[in-house]
Amino acid sequence: EVEQLRRHRASGFGLEARKPYTDGVVTGWGTVEGRTVFVYAHDFRIFGGALGEAHAQKIHKVMDMAIAAGAPLVSLNDGAGARIQEGVVALAGYGGIFQRNTKASGVIPQISVMLGPCAGGAAYSPALTDFVFMVRETSQMFITGPDVVKAVTGEEITQNGLGGADVHAETSGVAHFAYDDEETCIAEVRYLLSLLPQNNRENPPRAESSDAPDRRSEVLLDLVPADGNRPYDMARVIEEIVDDGEYLEVHERWARNIICALARLDGQVVGIVANQPQVLAGVLDIEASEKAARFVQMCDAFNIPIVTFLDVPGFLPGVDQEHGGIIRHGAKLLYAYCNATVPRISLILRKAYGGAYIVMDSQSIGADLTFAWPTNEIAVMGAEGAAGVIFRRQIAEAEDPEAMRDKMVKEYKSELM
Repeated sequence: EVEQLRRHRASGFGLEARKPYTDGVVTGWGTVEGRTVFVYAHDFRIFGGALGEAHAQKIHKVMDMAIAAGAPLVSLNDGAGARIQEGVVALAGYGGIFQRNTKASGVIPQISVMLGPCAGGAAYSPALTDFVFMVRETSQMFITGPDVVKAVTGEEITQNGLGGADVHAETSGVAHFAYDDEETCIAEVRYLLSLLPQNNRENPPRAESSDAPDRRSEVLLDLVPADGNRPYDMARVIEEIVDDGEYLEVHERWARNIICALARLDGQVVGIVANQPQVLAGVLDIEASEKAARFVQMCDAFNIPIVTFLDVPGFLPGVDQEHGGIIRHGAKLLYAYCNATVPRISLILRKAYGGAYIVMDSQSIGADLTFAWPTNEIAVMGAEGAAGVIFRRQIAEAEDPEAMRDKMVKEYKSELM
């Protein structure tokens, strides 16, 4: 533990009579499976875990130490925001934390574990880190609490309804992981650390696997239907391919039309990005693009090779998507892939249509290797839509338009797919 005897120097509002050691935050370092990890943990018993000047300085110091040592930083968050009695120096303390979060971004892994309420400025630091863990019914995150929301808008809502674990895991996308209890949450944090390098200059740790890298899986022959309109579970495909069928899915319940996960292949940690045909047919939309873009950037920062599983019919059409900025968000994913320097392998399972195919790490934007299953369909668009455009006049003038359409669809498939 670092600076366990530190106390605040404030004197107003009765604080001069209350000067507990640690000032409401425990800071230091330890080891997880023999690897150094720095940590700070808010102590809700002291000033409700609220951040004051000394409190912030302790966090600044341990963050600086983590960056200098090149080791992961884990924060255990359970605080009531800024310590109002200390005034603006508390706000300045938050600024120092945010600045260090940004400085450490992509340099060392940063993991935020929410073990209680996190309101106001305190919610921004976790949002700047690589991974956010939350516990149901225990942790909440919001900028303005239920009382303020009610006073300003008239809406009545509970803390969990406003910023609970399920809200951020399913709706906002702030939380990468959500669990039912703290024990499971901490265990998963430890597992995540085992998949990450110490810093951006190291490779992720390898592990022994009982699966041979050249093994065959007959199950895969039946998992992907040849009929492009039939859905299937991409998670089953991933389970068959990765070591021991184990992977850690990131944002499992948000933007479920795309899967982002960490796994191992022959003991090597890889990042997996995969379209999920079971949800929205695996299309790319605003949230899926944002989710995958950030994951690709994280993998690139920490030397994690990326394997992309493609079955994408395109971008989700609609006024809401266009007005919401699908162009801007889709460009984020395109930029992330184009900018990534780690090894990149793409596997086309079935559909690879239009601009979405290009964005999903196609060979034309720098994929190192691209493999295609026999069921692959690489095209500007689906055969039905393309035939309707190219052969519109012939179909309209035919005695039997449906028969002509079927003929033209087959012709298009034979020529271009």
